[in-house]
Amino acid sequence: MIPKPLLFLLVLSCFSLLGKSWGQDGDRGFTIRGQVKDRTSGSPLPYTQIALFAPGQSSPLTFSDADETGNFSLSAPEGSYMIRFYLLGYEKKEIGNLVVKENIHLGEVKLANENQELEEVIIESDRVMMRTDVEGLTINPSRNLSNIGGTLLDILRNTPSVRVGDDGSISLRGSSGTNVLINGRNSSLTQNLDQIPASAIEQIRIINNPNARYDAEAEGGIIDIVLKKGDDLGTHWGLEALYGTRGRMNIGARMNHRTMKFNVYGGYNFRRWRDVGVRTVQREIFADEEGLDQRTRSTRENPDHTFNYGADYYFGKNTLSYEGIFSKSIDDQVNTLYSRLTQTGSDRLLMEYVRRNNEMETDDGIENALIYERSFDDKERSFKLVASHSYRNQFKTQHIDIFRNAAVPDPELLNGQERAYTDEVRNISVIQMDYVHPLKDGMKLETGLKSNLRDFDNDYIFSRFNESSRQFEEDPAVSNRFDYKDRIHAAYFIMSRSGDKFDIMLGLRGEYTLVDTYLYNTEERNTQKYFNLFPSLQSLYHLDDVQSLKLTYSRRIDRPTAWRLNPFPDITDSLNVRRGNPRLQPEMIHSLEFGHLLEKEKSSLTTNLFYRHVSGQLDFITVIEDGISYSQPENLNSAESYGVEVIGLVDPAPWWTVSGSFTGFRINVDGSNLGEEFKNNGFSWNTKLTTDFMLPYAFNLQFIFNYESQEIEAQGRDLSQYYTDASLQKNLFNKKLNLLVSVRDIFDTRRFAGNSVTNTFRQDFYSKRETRIVLLSAKYNF
Repeated sequence: MIPKPLLFLLVLSCFSLLGKSWGQDGDRGFTIRGQVKDRTSGSPLPYTQIALFAPGQSSPLTFSDADETGNFSLSAPEGSYMIRFYLLGYEKKEIGNLVVKENIHLGEVKLANENQELEEVIIESDRVMMRTDVEGLTINPSRNLSNIGGTLLDILRNTPSVRVGDDGSISLRGSSGTNVLINGRNSSLTQNLDQIPASAIEQIRIINNPNARYDAEAEGGIIDIVLKKGDDLGTHWGLEALYGTRGRMNIGARMNHRTMKFNVYGGYNFRRWRDVGVRTVQREIFADEEGLDQRTRSTRENPDHTFNYGADYYFGKNTLSYEGIFSKSIDDQVNTLYSRLTQTGSDRLLMEYVRRNNEMETDDGIENALIYERSFDDKERSFKLVASHSYRNQFKTQHIDIFRNAAVPDPELLNGQERAYTDEVRNISVIQMDYVHPLKDGMKLETGLKSNLRDFDNDYIFSRFNESSRQFEEDPAVSNRFDYKDRIHAAYFIMSRSGDKFDIMLGLRGEYTLVDTYLYNTEERNTQKYFNLFPSLQSLYHLDDVQSLKLTYSRRIDRPTAWRLNPFPDITDSLNVRRGNPRLQPEMIHSLEFGHLLEKEKSSLTTNLFYRHVSGQLDFITVIEDGISYSQPENLNSAESYGVEVIGLVDPAPWWTVSGSFTGFRINVDGSNLGEEFKNNGFSWNTKLTTDFMLPYAFNLQFIFNYESQEIEAQGRDLSQYYTDASLQKNLFNKKLNLLVSVRDIFDTRRFAGNSVTNTFRQDFYSKRETRIVLLSAKYNF
């Protein structure tokens, strides 16, 4: 059964569809006024719902919402009443035996935060897109105008401490190991984050130092994507459409219908994205005195469809839910690679060729989940059982035309052809149980079990055209089928205690891991079995009403992914080959964080100091063999990083909001087990700034600025980058219709560049896609 306070809120929301003036006619007689505020900070609580009940009645006589400053007003005839205040995240407040004989001013009515999950101190503003708490950061995508028409990656690009790579990879505070969840669950659909539309996302949680309730997987932490499902009683619809330069478009629709007994919802999104780009590589091999100059021009079109749907059924104290996601995507691209190999110094041409790769990938995925939740009279007690399965099939075809001894891809110069087919199937099944039981004196016990079962099957067939037989012939030295299975069984216990000044949560998680890989071509099997314990600590100390200190610690693990273990090479570029390493071992991580949280009426500030030590750091290493560059992952001795993160929110004026962040950290990488040249260190930092202006005539202007400094790797570094986005929104029809024009990367500065340097070679790369784009969008809520 859904909690009574939330039922009450939903009932009021449903009534509000009939108009806020219902039950507030002019003949009501007397006025009841006041202002709702937060009990701790004293700041106003806008949009609190207030209802007036006659004696013995379960339906309100009249109700209203507080305005943006927390002020409210109700009208009622003479009589005796009970008045109730409710706002999500706060404890319900009731005032009984309210005798109305004249106009009444209740003064300040203060609500208390629910104080659940050590989240008492929350930095939040109704006009900004993020809030911080003891666990990390929560992102509100709809608050950022730049996200409209975008994807999950667009949201993360504007998120503090997050860096999005050229290939869509994610790093948190310098760590590339992240565990991405959908609605708190492991899912195969997170393989391509650029396929999840921003319009389908309710919020994103960044948890840098998770407690024992969460998987120990991932060095950097957890990114939890919460999809929209609809909350208010009644029937609600929403439509949106976007069109941009180069024919980019996005069309979405969503609906939900909710009653006291059930909720059904669904959403659909069609996105077609087009872009062009260029990538260059310059490499010099010192001993051979050879220089390689490569340039790749690419075009890409990516239409995809995403559905999310589900239902909730409420009976007694029980809730039974179903959640489903279906996605279908086609990625069509053409990459033309121009290569010149010369003698350094004399610039004498040694070799020249062109490779044109016509690549198409179809990507189908589906996820189903059943969730059972049981509530109790004691709101601190709960039980939850989840069973889910996700399936994804990626099928990619590559048709490569080769023009040897040629500078242009002239059909008359075609003298080689290659074909490649990749069929990859991913299955992830999850069964999870969580139980929370309150104890005496503010103490609470949490426990749970989880099994995560993953199966990845990658079948790769590579063939070359034989001029003699005039047929394509498979190359068994390159073709391969790789099967990956892992089984992770876990149990956890958490003991917590909440007090007036100090809250603490101690946890321990145990995980048994079984990994089994099999190469069909060589009949090579690799099996790993191990058990690990992962302790965690979260604590919060309240200095006063507006300041708190937090201390968190966790031990974590980062297991090598399936594609990193597959030793067979990707030879799309014959001079730059990527391959996996079946000998990889998991990373073991210790993560520590100390923070200060400050919240005032018009400003908030969070400061975090963090330290992370990694044993067996996984990093890509590049070696040169016979003039060919091979890149593969290796376990290094260790890596450590330490730094500071600052997140601030401020309202300088009622019409102006500013939010920003700064993250600076130093990384030390020790790869001396591979050679002294694989030791590196350096300082990196990034800053993100968002400013909103509420202009006259319901216009909203927003600017976003991002800067990322250079970041070191084991063999080199990625260079710095920066960009600025701007958006202008117009609200119409009482904010039901929103019109937006957005310009991304105004100054066309966003690109990726870096280098690798060893004793034997130097390699530089530069990648630039079309990032300065103009988007027009419209959104209407029924």
